[in-house]
Amino acid sequence: MTWRWEYDPSEEYVAGGAPPAFIAEVEKKADELIRAAEALYLDGTRYEGVGPKSETVDVPGGMFVFLIVPRFQCGYVLQVTWI
Repeated sequence: MTWRWEYDPSEEYVAGGAPPAFIAEVEKKADELIRAAEALYLDGTRYEGVGPKSETVDVPGGMFVFLIVPRFQCGYVLQVTWI
């Protein structure tokens, strides 16, 4: 299993109507966060500690809420807010 990120519950629900340039910034930052999680949780499937809390991440043009779930080796974009 490899680390990945996805929109939860779907891209349309979370980011529908957002400008493409803003979505590109969100996805670029989500890629960075997943690379960092992969380095921090070397074998996420065996992780037994308390999972990290969701965090608000600033990007040009707005922000988004991101949650990392080490046991699933996945990150989730839960909400986006653009200005």
